[in-house]
Amino acid sequence: MTSEGTQARDARQDDGASDRVLTVPNALSALRLVGVPVFLWLILSEQDGWALLVLMLSGVTDYLDGKIARRFGLVSKVGALLDPLADRLYILTTLLGLAWREIIPWWLVALLLGRELFMALVLLWSRSRGHATLPVHFVGKAATFNLLYAFPLLLLGDGDSGWAEAARAIGWGFAWWGTALYWVAGVLYAVQASRLPRRDPSAASGSKVRG
Repeated sequence: MTSEGTQARDARQDDGASDRVLTVPNALSALRLVGVPVFLWLILSEQDGWALLVLMLSGVTDYLDGKIARRFGLVSKVGALLDPLADRLYILTTLLGLAWREIIPWWLVALLLGRELFMALVLLWSRSRGHATLPVHFVGKAATFNLLYAFPLLLLGDGDSGWAEAARAIGWGFAWWGTALYWVAGVLYAVQASRLPRRDPSAASGSKVRG
């Protein structure tokens, strides 16, 4: 997956996001969601080449939906929900698949899922004070970038060849940086939420926190 995927998510944060549902960018995001169970099945059945292909196609559609939305004024609120949801699901399915195959330890899965639970609590606190969203932080984007690169490399590293060893080493580098930044971003979001003034919930608008 490429870092341009974050541009798609940034574009959907614009105040001018429409309520349209049937758009090309939204169709691409929906296609990414459809690919999630296929991707998980391919990982669990150890069809790594096809799994990586699905992951690459997901990255391409992630890039295209944002470019198309920005170029043709098709930024929508539905897209703002679908895109980060697809990212989360790909991260979750990859985590579970790699842990099931003993490529990564289960405690790493717990560490990353624990961060998601922490962020859910932060968002609940934010919404209790009338804020539907928090500003997206670049640290969160960097964390997601690292993790989305780490998992394919770790999958490629499941072997004994020289290429596999190199991919495994680089993948773990991305994984450790991504995990650390994931939690740092969570703490930064919690600090942001703690400083929010209470306001009328009806005034809250925008896209969900990602990263």
